[in-house]
Amino acid sequence: MSDTQQAFENGKNAVKDAVRRSREELGDTLDAIEDKLNVPKRANELKERAQRSYEENPVPWIVGATAAVIAIGGLIAWAVFSDD
Repeated sequence: MSDTQQAFENGKNAVKDAVRRSREELGDTLDAIEDKLNVPKRANELKERAQRSYEENPVPWIVGATAAVIAIGGLIAWAVFSDD
């Protein structure tokens, strides 16, 4: 094989390798985008994280729920008993 043919083959192989790497990177990028935009999966992850947090220390959750109930009750009482 002549030097010209060898150089041509080397260049051709280099291009094929570059295309293969680009396809792999594009596939990885699309997989990452799909993972980030998968709302049911993200919601499930959030639910699991909240459950784990509650199991580790339920006090902040109980305090937060109590504060929310008091705030909502106060707003309802204010709406019912206001002079407007």
